[in-house]
Amino acid sequence: MAQQTAGIHHITAFVRNAQETVDFYSGVLGLRLVKKTINFDAPEVYHLYFGDEAGSPGTIITFFPWAHSRKGQIGAGQVGTTTYAVPVGAFGFWQERLTKLQIPFTLTQRFSESYLEFVDPDGLQIEIVERGKGAPSTWSFGGVPAEKAIKGFGGAILYSGAPDKTARLLEQVMGLRKYGTEGPYARFIASGELGNIIDVNIAAMPMGHGGAGTVHHIAWRAADDADHLNWRNKVIETGFQPTPVIDRQYFNAIYFREAGGILFEIATDPPGFARDEDPDQLGEHLMLPSWLEEKRADIEANLPPIEVRVLEEDSK
Repeated sequence: MAQQTAGIHHITAFVRNAQETVDFYSGVLGLRLVKKTINFDAPEVYHLYFGDEAGSPGTIITFFPWAHSRKGQIGAGQVGTTTYAVPVGAFGFWQERLTKLQIPFTLTQRFSESYLEFVDPDGLQIEIVERGKGAPSTWSFGGVPAEKAIKGFGGAILYSGAPDKTARLLEQVMGLRKYGTEGPYARFIASGELGNIIDVNIAAMPMGHGGAGTVHHIAWRAADDADHLNWRNKVIETGFQPTPVIDRQYFNAIYFREAGGILFEIATDPPGFARDEDPDQLGEHLMLPSWLEEKRADIEANLPPIEVRVLEEDSK
């Protein structure tokens, strides 16, 4: 059987304000802050991870909040829109919630599905769709009960500078199945139940540039370390030049830039976020890799304080 990814492992984006990001992704969307750590390559900056109760692959959105980051431009070479899946029957709840919180949204249709489209405080494009597949959330926070909560990623819309080449990569290398085309998009489906539906622009579009309000990379799932090494070999055989395997504490990673300009990562499902924290306390403390622990005092002094808090509108 040909090697296939189950779908998205995580998506990582640039934002400006750490507390504003926590308030939006935990306060508004009801996701759990599952890890509070730092950018291992720039320890003066947080790396914040949000997801389901355990931070399961297929649910994880991560952020680098750079306070003085330039404003990015969404365009080709990026993930254009991040899609979240909610249970069937929860669409009306999310319409009411966004209205209550005065977050403008647009109702759209694509591939016979209805979407709520809106943006976060930095302009990242988000959409919510009802999907039957995927385990229901066991996490509730603020005004979002578990039975209405986001289950994880529905998928993503990729903005490619070379759509035909990106499509071939998704099918022939990553193992996704082409579902069809509609309007400006082609749809591809991975084998998993979350983070598995990927739409790609058919026509080329202007290139974007990185900065606050843009996605840095999209990561795909590898089942374990052995599968991960097989993925690296497969990527090399296909003509790309992936990085060596990099230890990211909670998963191992390789990176390569595909022909449409999008930075792809392949990340292992294990070991997960409970390797250095009790599952009941995920995200409550600043976690550092061992090689930076001796610099903890300096690192903490340079990071702005953040807290997960219930929105005022949900406290009334």
